[in-house]
Amino acid sequence: MTAALFSLTFAVAAPFWALMILLPRWSWTARIIASPLIVLPVVVIYALLVLPAFGDVLPAVASPTLEGVRDLLGTSNGAAAGWAHMIAFDLFVGRWAWLDSRERGVPALAMAPVLLLTILLGPLGLAAYLAVRTRSRRRRPPPARSA
Repeated sequence: MTAALFSLTFAVAAPFWALMILLPRWSWTARIIASPLIVLPVVVIYALLVLPAFGDVLPAVASPTLEGVRDLLGTSNGAAAGWAHMIAFDLFVGRWAWLDSRERGVPALAMAPVLLLTILLGPLGLAAYLAVRTRSRRRRPPPARSA
């Protein structure tokens, strides 16, 4: 079951990444990505992996040591749970960056490599977006029309 959940983890996140990267201007992309619930399938997988081993996980994360975390992640269940943890947070950060980039008017072509970097090396993708973000200004809302 662990191997199946591991394989399923990215499969349930991939469609959301595809929408943000390949169809950034499609109206349904904005509707779908607007919901923070897009990470829920991965969170469910994470819970399925972590909750049965909660007695082993809690001590390792409540008082972490290098050896304790190594031992936890060095198992199939631990590696699969770690993978689900990364995929959930990477997707959430990618979603935030995509939404924020739209508000700031960052071109979709500039965001595609940032999102790919976020998928592959999450924190470096976040750093790349923060660098891109500093060069963009937030769009101002259009002036109100008087009646």
